[in-house]
Amino acid sequence: MPTTKSSRPRSLAKSTGEIFSRKWPRLFFIVAALQSIICIAFESYTFSQFQNGLKNMEDAQWRDNNDVQSQLKTIPTFLGLLMLGFIYDLVLVWDALRLKNTIQIIGLCIANLAFLVYSALQIDQIREAIAILKGFNAFEDLEVWAEVQGVLIAIPCIIALVTVVMSFISWKLYQEFAWDILKHIGADYRMKKRFLHYQVYIALLKFDFFFFIGFTIQFLVVVGGKTNVEFGLTTAAVPVTIAILLCAAWFTRREWKIGMIIIMVLYLGGLTYFIYKLARIYDPYEQQFYMPVRKSLTAFAVLTIILIILTIINAMVCLFNFDAGLKQHLNAPRQEIDKDQASYSMHDVKQPQLPSRMTID
Repeated sequence: MPTTKSSRPRSLAKSTGEIFSRKWPRLFFIVAALQSIICIAFESYTFSQFQNGLKNMEDAQWRDNNDVQSQLKTIPTFLGLLMLGFIYDLVLVWDALRLKNTIQIIGLCIANLAFLVYSALQIDQIREAIAILKGFNAFEDLEVWAEVQGVLIAIPCIIALVTVVMSFISWKLYQEFAWDILKHIGADYRMKKRFLHYQVYIALLKFDFFFFIGFTIQFLVVVGGKTNVEFGLTTAAVPVTIAILLCAAWFTRREWKIGMIIIMVLYLGGLTYFIYKLARIYDPYEQQFYMPVRKSLTAFAVLTIILIILTIINAMVCLFNFDAGLKQHLNAPRQEIDKDQASYSMHDVKQPQLPSRMTID
């Protein structure tokens, strides 16, 4: 196997090239890219107007006011998180099209609806933050809201339009990738169901990552921890979560049952954590600390709870599918069947007597 080291780069380049050589994958990527570019530009404009309108912090009498400091952090956090979301979304679009993962493509359309909700929430929260800061005479230019209102309203409108377009293209992609998936897995109905469950699970892990990180960033930047221990534990949860998600994907691919059981126990711990945080957001004694980002934290917490529950269910389904033959297909070397067909064989067992028939071991 002298070409093992270079096979992955060539495969990556080939699968990436197919995105732009086929009509519907190319359109899906272009639409997602245009959405990201336009919305990031609008968010950047809003941030620049907000920052340029603020008075000099060193001369301001309100620089040590906790309420003002919370509001000053709220707007950059909202804008930065949404910009990060669009960049991550574009990476997932490329990843889904490269792997011909129709489940992830459908998930991206649903994620776009989450961006729509979040961008709509930011309008009210940024308006409220600017109004509070105006009450403290924090702006040189008191018309900051008038300058950014139109741009903020335009963002959810653009996302709504793009979601409709992406949904239509997703249907076309589903039809286009159906034949590739058939050749990838074969005609065995049970094996196709196992592969479908695997695709759903991997897609959920990728979305789990963003929503957990999004919640944590808002909590750390705006709310912070009332103690150094709480702040440290929340910060440490980020690399731990990344490690858990990577291990979850690897354990599933290798069909390691003990590892999967450990991961599901950790999922339950994560579910408990987010339910606890959601309760604290609306605790009468705690809600004052969450007020600047309460709506967005609630949205992220609820979505993350739903995703974790779905992830646990799919993890159990994948666990039940272990030792049924899917592992051999997932871990077999991918070989090109035909340059124009852009599909892969499921195993590299050489059978010159039966070149046209695919079998499930």
